[in-house]
Amino acid sequence: MATTISVNAKQRGQSYFLTELLGAKIVLRGKKIGRLNDFVFVESGKIPIVSHLYVGRAFGNPSLLIPWEKVRSLGRRRIGVDIESVKKYEADPGEETKLLKDYILDKKVLDLEGKEVEVVYDVRLILINNRLYVSEVDVSKYGLLRRIGLKRLAEFMYNIADSMRKETVSWAYFQSLPDKIGSFKGDVRLKVLKEKLSQMHPVDLADILERLDQEQRVMVFDELDTSRASDTLEEIDPSVQKAILSCLNNDRIAQLVKEMTPGQAADVLAVLPSAEANAVLKLLDIENARKIQAILERHEEKILNYATTNYMRFPPDVTIQQAGKEYRRTVKDYDVIMYLYVVDPDGKLLGVLDVRDMLRANDTALLKDVMYNVVTSLKPTSTLREASAKFTRYGFRAIPVVDDDGKILGVVPYRDMMNLKHRFLE
Repeated sequence: MATTISVNAKQRGQSYFLTELLGAKIVLRGKKIGRLNDFVFVESGKIPIVSHLYVGRAFGNPSLLIPWEKVRSLGRRRIGVDIESVKKYEADPGEETKLLKDYILDKKVLDLEGKEVEVVYDVRLILINNRLYVSEVDVSKYGLLRRIGLKRLAEFMYNIADSMRKETVSWAYFQSLPDKIGSFKGDVRLKVLKEKLSQMHPVDLADILERLDQEQRVMVFDELDTSRASDTLEEIDPSVQKAILSCLNNDRIAQLVKEMTPGQAADVLAVLPSAEANAVLKLLDIENARKIQAILERHEEKILNYATTNYMRFPPDVTIQQAGKEYRRTVKDYDVIMYLYVVDPDGKLLGVLDVRDMLRANDTALLKDVMYNVVTSLKPTSTLREASAKFTRYGFRAIPVVDDDGKILGVVPYRDMMNLKHRFLE
Protein backbone atom coordinates (compact mmCIF):
# COMPACT_ATOMS: atom_id res chain seq x y z
CA MET A 1 0.00 0.00 0.00
CA ALA A 2 1.37 3.44 -0.93
CA THR A 3 2.47 5.83 1.78
CA THR A 4 0.04 8.62 2.55
CA ILE A 5 1.87 11.40 4.39
CA SER A 6 -0.27 14.19 5.75
CA VAL A 7 0.84 17.03 3.50
CA ASN A 8 -1.35 19.51 1.70
CA ALA A 9 -0.77 20.82 -1.80
CA LYS A 10 1.26 23.79 -0.61
CA GLN A 11 3.58 21.52 1.35
CA ARG A 12 4.50 19.21 -1.53
CA GLY A 13 8.13 19.88 -2.29
CA GLN A 14 8.62 21.03 1.30
CA SER A 15 12.28 21.11 2.31
CA TYR A 16 13.74 20.27 5.71
CA PHE A 17 17.16 20.39 7.27
CA LEU A 18 18.44 17.24 8.90
CA THR A 19 19.30 18.96 12.17
CA GLU A 20 15.74 20.32 12.40
CA LEU A 21 14.36 16.78 12.33
CA LEU A 22 16.88 14.96 14.52
CA GLY A 23 15.41 14.40 17.96
CA ALA A 24 11.81 14.69 16.77
CA LYS A 25 9.29 12.58 18.70
CA ILE A 26 8.20 9.41 16.93
CA VAL A 27 4.51 8.95 17.66
CA LEU A 28 2.37 5.83 17.20
CA ARG A 29 -1.38 6.27 17.68
CA GLY A 30 -0.85 9.33 19.87
CA LYS A 31 1.86 7.73 22.04
CA LYS A 32 5.54 8.60 21.90
CA ILE A 33 7.65 5.52 21.18
CA GLY A 34 11.05 7.16 20.76
CA ARG A 35 13.01 9.93 19.06
CA LEU A 36 14.61 10.20 15.65
CA ASN A 37 18.31 9.36 15.86
CA ASP A 38 19.04 9.29 12.14
CA PHE A 39 17.78 8.49 8.65
CA VAL A 40 18.85 5.42 6.71
CA PHE A 41 19.35 6.27 3.05
CA VAL A 42 20.08 4.38 -0.13
CA GLU A 43 21.67 5.53 -3.35
CA SER A 44 18.84 5.73 -5.85
CA GLY A 45 19.32 7.50 -9.15
CA LYS A 46 21.07 10.88 -9.00
CA ILE A 47 20.20 11.62 -5.39
CA PRO A 48 19.73 9.32 -2.37
CA ILE A 49 16.35 8.48 -0.92
CA VAL A 50 15.44 7.90 2.73
CA SER A 51 14.48 4.27 3.33
CA HIS A 52 14.11 4.02 7.13
CA LEU A 53 13.89 5.98 10.35
CA TYR A 54 16.48 5.00 12.95
CA VAL A 55 14.66 5.53 16.24
CA GLY A 56 16.25 5.68 19.68
CA ARG A 57 14.27 4.65 22.76
CA ALA A 58 14.60 5.44 26.44
CA PHE A 59 15.35 3.18 29.41
CA GLY A 60 17.60 0.82 27.46
CA ASN A 61 14.86 -0.39 25.11
CA PRO A 62 16.07 -1.69 21.71
CA SER A 63 16.30 0.79 18.86
CA LEU A 64 13.82 0.70 16.00
CA LEU A 65 14.26 0.68 12.23
CA ILE A 66 10.96 1.86 10.75
CA PRO A 67 10.50 1.78 6.96
CA TRP A 68 9.74 5.15 5.38
CA GLU A 69 6.53 3.63 3.99
CA LYS A 70 5.20 3.54 7.56
CA VAL A 71 5.54 7.31 8.04
CA ARG A 72 2.18 9.11 8.08
CA SER A 73 3.14 12.66 9.09
CA LEU A 74 6.41 14.56 9.02
CA GLY A 75 7.10 17.55 11.25
CA ARG A 76 10.13 19.16 12.79
CA ARG A 77 9.10 18.16 16.30
CA ARG A 78 6.83 15.19 15.67
CA ILE A 79 6.81 12.34 13.17
CA GLY A 80 3.77 10.09 13.07
CA VAL A 81 4.12 6.43 12.10
CA ASP A 82 1.71 3.54 11.59
CA ILE A 83 3.23 0.18 12.46
CA GLU A 84 1.62 -3.04 13.58
CA SER A 85 3.72 -3.34 16.74
CA VAL A 86 6.89 -1.84 18.16
CA LYS A 87 8.41 -5.26 18.79
CA LYS A 88 8.35 -6.13 15.09
CA TYR A 89 10.66 -3.26 14.17
CA GLU A 90 13.27 -3.60 16.91
CA ALA A 91 16.66 -3.65 15.18
CA ASP A 92 20.02 -1.92 14.92
CA PRO A 93 21.54 -0.71 11.63
CA GLY A 94 23.77 -3.29 9.96
CA GLU A 95 27.38 -2.68 8.97
CA GLU A 96 26.38 -1.88 5.40
CA THR A 97 23.65 0.57 6.41
CA LYS A 98 24.26 4.20 5.48
CA LEU A 99 23.13 6.62 8.16
CA LEU A 100 22.76 10.21 7.02
CA LYS A 101 23.90 11.89 10.23
CA ASP A 102 26.81 9.51 10.79
CA TYR A 103 27.84 9.37 7.14
CA ILE A 104 27.92 13.06 6.29
CA LEU A 105 26.99 15.49 9.10
CA ASP A 106 30.08 17.28 10.47
CA LYS A 107 32.33 15.40 8.06
CA LYS A 108 34.92 17.16 5.95
CA VAL A 109 34.42 17.28 2.19
CA LEU A 110 36.31 18.55 -0.83
CA ASP A 111 34.99 21.51 -2.77
CA LEU A 112 34.19 21.16 -6.47
CA GLU A 113 37.81 21.81 -7.46
CA GLY A 114 39.11 19.44 -4.82
CA LYS A 115 41.31 22.14 -3.32
CA GLU A 116 39.84 23.10 0.04
CA VAL A 117 38.44 21.34 3.08
CA GLU A 118 34.91 22.26 4.10
CA VAL A 119 32.70 21.02 6.91
CA VAL A 120 29.11 19.90 6.40
CA TYR A 121 26.95 21.76 8.90
CA ASP A 122 23.64 20.43 7.66
CA VAL A 123 21.87 18.38 5.01
CA ARG A 124 18.81 19.49 3.06
CA LEU A 125 16.04 16.98 2.45
CA ILE A 126 13.06 17.44 0.11
CA LEU A 127 9.67 15.77 0.39
CA ILE A 128 8.27 15.02 -3.08
CA ASN A 129 5.35 12.70 -3.81
CA ASN A 130 5.51 11.27 -0.30
CA ARG A 131 9.18 10.34 -0.63
CA LEU A 132 12.03 12.03 1.23
CA TYR A 133 15.12 12.76 -0.87
CA VAL A 134 18.60 13.90 0.17
CA SER A 135 19.22 16.87 -2.08
CA GLU A 136 22.11 19.07 -0.85
CA VAL A 137 24.72 19.55 1.83
CA ASP A 138 25.11 22.91 3.54
CA VAL A 139 28.71 24.06 4.13
CA SER A 140 27.94 27.70 4.98
CA LYS A 141 28.46 29.69 8.16
CA TYR A 142 24.81 30.61 7.78
CA GLY A 143 24.00 26.90 8.06
CA LEU A 144 26.10 26.61 11.20
CA LEU A 145 24.32 29.51 12.94
CA ARG A 146 20.92 28.16 11.94
CA ARG A 147 21.87 24.72 13.23
CA ILE A 148 22.83 25.94 16.71
CA GLY A 149 19.57 27.83 17.11
CA LEU A 150 20.65 31.28 15.94
CA LYS A 151 18.59 31.42 12.75
CA ARG A 152 17.51 35.05 13.26
CA LEU A 153 21.08 36.10 13.95
CA ALA A 154 22.11 34.22 10.81
CA GLU A 155 19.51 36.12 8.77
CA PHE A 156 20.66 39.38 10.36
CA MET A 157 24.32 38.72 9.55
CA TYR A 158 23.47 37.42 6.09
CA ASN A 159 21.86 40.75 5.29
CA ILE A 160 24.92 42.76 6.33
CA ALA A 161 27.86 40.60 5.29
CA ASP A 162 28.72 39.34 1.83
CA SER A 163 30.82 36.60 3.40
CA MET A 164 27.76 35.09 5.07
CA ARG A 165 26.49 33.16 2.05
CA LYS A 166 23.92 30.39 1.94
CA GLU A 167 26.25 27.88 0.33
CA THR A 168 24.89 24.46 -0.56
CA VAL A 169 26.40 21.75 -2.73
CA SER A 170 24.19 19.38 -4.70
CA TRP A 171 24.55 15.77 -3.65
CA ALA A 172 25.27 14.94 -7.27
CA TYR A 173 28.64 16.71 -6.87
CA PHE A 174 29.32 15.54 -3.34
CA GLN A 175 32.61 13.80 -2.63
CA SER A 176 33.16 12.52 0.90
CA LEU A 177 36.48 12.00 2.64
CA PRO A 178 37.27 8.78 4.51
CA ASP A 179 35.63 8.55 7.94
CA LYS A 180 39.03 8.16 9.62
CA ILE A 181 40.71 11.51 9.30
CA GLY A 182 44.02 9.89 10.27
CA SER A 183 44.17 8.25 6.85
CA PHE A 184 44.65 11.70 5.33
CA LYS A 185 48.17 12.62 6.37
CA GLY A 186 50.88 14.72 4.86
CA ASP A 187 51.96 18.29 4.31
CA VAL A 188 49.46 18.98 1.54
CA ARG A 189 46.46 18.19 3.65
CA LEU A 190 47.71 20.06 6.66
CA LYS A 191 48.49 23.09 4.53
CA VAL A 192 44.96 23.06 3.13
CA LEU A 193 43.56 22.72 6.61
CA LYS A 194 45.74 25.58 7.82
CA GLU A 195 44.27 27.89 5.18
CA LYS A 196 40.79 27.19 6.54
CA LEU A 197 41.51 27.50 10.25
CA SER A 198 40.73 31.20 10.52
CA GLN A 199 37.30 30.64 8.97
CA MET A 200 36.18 27.62 10.96
CA HIS A 201 34.01 27.67 14.07
CA PRO A 202 35.80 26.61 17.29
CA VAL A 203 33.39 23.68 17.69
CA ASP A 204 34.45 22.34 14.29
CA LEU A 205 38.12 22.93 15.03
CA ALA A 206 37.67 21.02 18.28
CA ASP A 207 36.10 18.14 16.38
CA ILE A 208 39.03 18.05 13.95
CA LEU A 209 41.60 18.15 16.76
CA GLU A 210 39.88 15.31 18.59
CA ARG A 211 40.14 13.12 15.47
CA LEU A 212 43.82 13.81 14.68
CA ASP A 213 46.71 11.90 16.17
CA GLN A 214 48.74 13.76 18.81
CA GLU A 215 51.51 14.94 16.48
CA GLN A 216 49.08 16.38 13.94
CA ARG A 217 46.95 17.82 16.72
CA VAL A 218 49.82 19.88 18.11
CA MET A 219 50.81 21.05 14.61
CA VAL A 220 47.28 22.32 13.91
CA PHE A 221 46.83 23.89 17.35
CA ASP A 222 50.12 25.78 16.98
CA GLU A 223 48.74 27.45 13.84
CA LEU A 224 45.89 29.10 15.77
CA ASP A 225 46.19 32.61 17.14
CA THR A 226 45.76 32.95 20.90
CA SER A 227 42.12 34.02 20.84
CA ARG A 228 40.98 31.24 18.50
CA ALA A 229 43.13 28.67 20.29
CA SER A 230 41.53 29.68 23.59
CA ASP A 231 37.99 29.41 22.18
CA THR A 232 38.78 26.05 20.61
CA LEU A 233 40.37 24.64 23.76
CA GLU A 234 37.12 25.28 25.65
CA GLU A 235 35.22 23.06 23.21
CA ILE A 236 37.59 20.09 23.31
CA ASP A 237 36.98 16.92 25.29
CA PRO A 238 38.87 17.03 28.65
CA SER A 239 41.09 14.07 27.75
CA VAL A 240 42.21 15.82 24.57
CA GLN A 241 42.59 19.12 26.45
CA LYS A 242 45.02 17.40 28.76
CA ALA A 243 46.97 15.94 25.85
CA ILE A 244 47.30 19.36 24.19
CA LEU A 245 48.20 21.19 27.39
CA SER A 246 50.89 18.62 28.15
CA CYS A 247 52.71 19.83 25.02
CA LEU A 248 52.50 23.53 25.91
CA ASN A 249 54.70 25.51 28.27
CA ASN A 250 53.17 27.41 31.18
CA ASP A 251 53.51 30.78 29.47
CA ARG A 252 51.45 29.59 26.50
CA ILE A 253 48.79 28.08 28.76
CA ALA A 254 48.61 31.32 30.73
CA GLN A 255 48.07 33.26 27.49
CA LEU A 256 45.17 30.98 26.60
CA VAL A 257 43.64 31.19 30.06
CA LYS A 258 43.76 34.99 30.05
CA GLU A 259 41.34 34.93 27.11
CA MET A 260 38.77 32.96 29.13
CA THR A 261 36.25 33.79 31.82
CA PRO A 262 37.18 32.46 35.30
CA GLY A 263 34.72 29.59 34.92
CA GLN A 264 36.12 28.55 31.57
CA ALA A 265 39.69 28.84 32.85
CA ALA A 266 38.90 26.68 35.88
CA ASP A 267 37.30 24.05 33.65
CA VAL A 268 40.46 23.88 31.53
CA LEU A 269 43.00 23.99 34.36
CA ALA A 270 41.07 21.29 36.22
CA VAL A 271 42.48 18.70 33.80
CA LEU A 272 46.04 19.47 34.96
CA PRO A 273 47.76 18.18 38.10
CA SER A 274 47.36 20.74 40.90
CA ALA A 275 51.06 21.64 40.89
CA GLU A 276 50.97 22.48 37.17
CA ALA A 277 47.72 24.41 37.52
CA ASN A 278 49.18 26.45 40.38
CA ALA A 279 52.26 27.23 38.30
CA VAL A 280 50.01 28.67 35.58
CA LEU A 281 47.96 30.66 38.10
CA LYS A 282 51.14 32.42 39.27
CA LEU A 283 51.50 33.88 35.78
CA LEU A 284 48.05 35.52 35.89
CA ASP A 285 47.01 38.78 37.54
CA ILE A 286 46.21 38.36 41.23
CA GLU A 287 42.45 38.95 41.05
CA ASN A 288 41.86 36.62 38.13
CA ALA A 289 44.04 33.94 39.70
CA ARG A 290 42.12 34.31 42.98
CA LYS A 291 38.78 33.72 41.27
CA ILE A 292 40.02 30.70 39.37
CA GLN A 293 41.70 29.27 42.45
CA ALA A 294 38.53 29.72 44.49
CA ILE A 295 36.55 27.74 41.93
CA LEU A 296 39.16 25.01 41.61
CA GLU A 297 39.52 24.49 45.34
CA ARG A 298 35.84 24.90 46.18
CA HIS A 299 36.73 27.30 49.03
CA GLU A 300 34.03 29.65 47.78
CA GLU A 301 30.85 28.91 45.97
CA LYS A 302 29.91 32.52 45.27
CA ILE A 303 28.52 33.05 41.80
CA LEU A 304 30.46 36.31 41.38
CA ASN A 305 33.54 34.18 40.69
CA TYR A 306 31.84 33.03 37.50
CA ALA A 307 30.78 36.47 36.34
CA THR A 308 32.39 38.21 33.39
CA THR A 309 32.46 41.96 32.91
CA ASN A 310 32.87 41.48 29.18
CA TYR A 311 29.25 42.01 28.12
CA MET A 312 27.38 44.57 25.98
CA ARG A 313 25.82 47.54 27.79
CA PHE A 314 23.96 50.53 26.39
CA PRO A 315 22.24 53.70 27.66
CA PRO A 316 18.43 53.61 27.62
CA ASP A 317 17.98 56.34 24.96
CA VAL A 318 19.96 54.58 22.24
CA THR A 319 17.91 53.53 19.21
CA ILE A 320 17.68 49.99 17.87
CA GLN A 321 19.53 51.11 14.75
CA GLN A 322 22.39 52.61 16.75
CA ALA A 323 22.62 49.54 18.99
CA GLY A 324 22.61 47.26 15.95
CA LYS A 325 25.51 49.10 14.35
CA GLU A 326 27.53 48.96 17.56
CA TYR A 327 26.65 45.29 18.01
CA ARG A 328 27.93 44.36 14.57
CA ARG A 329 31.10 46.39 15.09
CA THR A 330 32.11 44.96 18.47
CA VAL A 331 30.27 41.65 19.00
CA LYS A 332 33.41 39.55 18.46
CA ASP A 333 35.06 41.18 21.48
CA TYR A 334 32.48 40.08 24.07
CA ASP A 335 31.89 36.92 26.09
CA VAL A 336 28.10 37.39 26.30
CA ILE A 337 26.56 38.34 22.95
CA MET A 338 22.91 37.25 23.06
CA TYR A 339 21.73 39.98 25.44
CA LEU A 340 22.09 43.75 25.55
CA TYR A 341 22.10 45.21 29.06
CA VAL A 342 20.58 48.67 29.46
CA VAL A 343 22.20 50.70 32.26
CA ASP A 344 22.11 54.27 33.55
CA PRO A 345 25.26 56.45 33.95
CA ASP A 346 25.84 55.02 37.44
CA GLY A 347 25.81 51.43 36.18
CA LYS A 348 22.34 50.62 37.52
CA LEU A 349 20.69 47.87 35.50
CA LEU A 350 17.46 49.18 33.97
CA GLY A 351 16.56 46.32 31.66
CA VAL A 352 17.73 43.67 29.23
CA LEU A 353 17.08 43.06 25.54
CA ASP A 354 17.48 39.74 23.74
CA VAL A 355 19.35 40.10 20.44
CA ARG A 356 16.50 38.26 18.72
CA ASP A 357 14.06 40.92 19.92
CA MET A 358 16.44 43.62 18.71
CA LEU A 359 16.32 42.12 15.23
CA ARG A 360 12.53 42.24 15.24
CA ALA A 361 12.20 45.77 16.65
CA ASN A 362 11.69 48.99 14.68
CA ASP A 363 14.98 50.77 13.90
CA THR A 364 13.77 54.03 15.44
CA ALA A 365 12.58 52.49 18.71
CA LEU A 366 14.55 53.29 21.86
CA LEU A 367 16.04 50.51 23.94
CA LYS A 368 14.11 51.67 26.99
CA ASP A 369 10.85 51.15 25.12
CA VAL A 370 11.52 47.57 23.99
CA MET A 371 13.69 46.18 26.79
CA TYR A 372 12.42 43.88 29.54
CA ASN A 373 12.10 45.96 32.72
CA VAL A 374 11.76 43.01 35.09
CA VAL A 375 15.12 41.24 35.03
CA THR A 376 15.93 37.94 36.67
CA SER A 377 19.25 38.47 38.44
CA LEU A 378 21.63 37.06 41.01
CA LYS A 379 23.18 38.69 44.07
CA PRO A 380 26.94 38.80 44.71
CA THR A 381 26.31 36.44 47.63
CA SER A 382 24.29 33.96 45.55
CA THR A 383 25.71 30.45 45.54
CA LEU A 384 26.38 28.15 42.63
CA ARG A 385 23.38 26.08 43.65
CA GLU A 386 21.08 29.12 43.57
CA ALA A 387 22.40 30.14 40.17
CA SER A 388 22.02 26.60 38.84
CA ALA A 389 18.39 26.55 39.97
CA LYS A 390 17.65 29.82 38.16
CA PHE A 391 19.28 28.67 34.93
CA THR A 392 17.28 25.45 35.09
CA ARG A 393 14.02 27.25 35.90
CA TYR A 394 14.18 30.03 33.31
CA GLY A 395 16.40 28.65 30.56
CA PHE A 396 18.38 31.88 30.16
CA ARG A 397 21.73 31.89 28.35
CA ALA A 398 23.20 34.38 30.83
CA ILE A 399 22.10 35.98 34.11
CA PRO A 400 23.37 39.34 35.46
CA VAL A 401 24.76 39.77 38.97
CA VAL A 402 23.31 42.88 40.64
CA ASP A 403 24.13 44.43 44.05
CA ASP A 404 21.63 45.80 46.57
CA ASP A 405 21.63 49.19 44.83
CA GLY A 406 20.74 47.64 41.48
CA LYS A 407 24.21 48.12 40.00
CA ILE A 408 25.27 45.40 37.58
CA LEU A 409 28.55 43.77 38.64
CA GLY A 410 28.89 41.20 35.88
CA VAL A 411 27.11 38.51 33.91
CA VAL A 412 27.26 34.75 34.38
CA PRO A 413 27.23 32.79 31.08
CA TYR A 414 25.07 29.67 31.08
CA ARG A 415 27.84 27.49 29.65
CA ASP A 416 30.30 28.30 32.41
CA MET A 417 27.77 27.63 35.13
CA MET A 418 26.20 24.43 33.86
CA ASN A 419 29.34 22.81 32.45
CA LEU A 420 31.01 23.06 35.83
CA LYS A 421 28.16 22.42 38.24
CA HIS A 422 28.67 18.63 38.24
CA ARG A 423 32.23 19.20 39.38
CA PHE A 424 31.64 21.81 42.07
CA LEU A 425 28.13 21.14 43.33
CA GLU A 426 28.54 17.49 44.28
